[in-house]
Amino acid sequence: MFLYNRVNSDELREKILADPTPRTTLSFYRYVILENLPELRNELYQHWLALGVYGRIYIAREGINAQLSLPTENLEKFRNWVDDYQPFSGVAFKIAVEDNGKSFFKLVIKVRNRIVADGLEDDNFDVTNVGKHLSAEEFNAEMEKPGTIVVDMRNHYESEVGHFEGAILPDADTFKEELPQVLDLLGDRKDQKILMYCTGGIRCEKASAFLRHHGFEDVNQLHGGIISYAQEIKEKNLPSKFRGKNFVFDERLGERITEDIVSSCHHCGKPCDTHSNCANVECNLLFIQCESCNSLFNGTCSEECKSIVALPAEVQKELRKGKSKPYSDMLFRKGRKSLANQPQPTPRPTNQ
Repeated sequence: MFLYNRVNSDELREKILADPTPRTTLSFYRYVILENLPELRNELYQHWLALGVYGRIYIAREGINAQLSLPTENLEKFRNWVDDYQPFSGVAFKIAVEDNGKSFFKLVIKVRNRIVADGLEDDNFDVTNVGKHLSAEEFNAEMEKPGTIVVDMRNHYESEVGHFEGAILPDADTFKEELPQVLDLLGDRKDQKILMYCTGGIRCEKASAFLRHHGFEDVNQLHGGIISYAQEIKEKNLPSKFRGKNFVFDERLGERITEDIVSSCHHCGKPCDTHSNCANVECNLLFIQCESCNSLFNGTCSEECKSIVALPAEVQKELRKGKSKPYSDMLFRKGRKSLANQPQPTPRPTNQ
């Protein structure tokens, strides 16, 4: 059995889209000391691929961070395998809120220095001194109390399409960039109650310990993140204080939590929360685009990229080989609204 994918990604995507087998998307993480990482990586790949697992899994000496999908009929077998491996035994699975089973189309398992890139020197503080874990019901109740501060520990392009009411939304591209920014935003409010949340809880584990190390006394985190929150409010019929979509790092790019549209198309400004990647593969910008603008720009982010994708595939390939590209000066950060300043294409004629 090969321990790496050897099939073209486009073929794999077409295969999973055509496969009617019901699949379940889930995620989990655990901070735990792992040894012999290359051997563990190969063991996971071999056993999990045999169960039909596709996804993106990172392992490091500090633990595991996994987002994956697998045939629903193999979910119990997978649960048993994970529980039988002592370092992962009993880890909480977070089942996707909206799931068509097409979230991943291949298995990727990588050995990393960190399971989340945070840029921190862990020797400088106790990473196990984390904040108090709150259920969805507890989180809602604490939000109602005067003086409570809610902090979104995700990147700006995630919070742009969905967030908790009144939350601080850092303008950061990465978790590493966000941590010092949050310290600055909170300032000297170290005696106030802090509520933190992220997608599945993993970033809050490290961030809550980071805040406690810097003297914040009452640090709390949403247990299981937005994914678990959405499941619990549905099961208990609780009101949702989260508005909009939960951004996810797979083919879906988002799970709808409420019907609220809290963001807008980066081109025309119409209410929209649909993320896309620019159809120009060299650009691949992640941005928000409505159906009308998607049609006008042919799935790209700009006139420059639109002109490139109109070229024959062979020409595009040659352009990507060169160092001097017609789009080399297009330096966008993920999802920045600067696209609104791009020249608009000429509208296509419509039938009268």
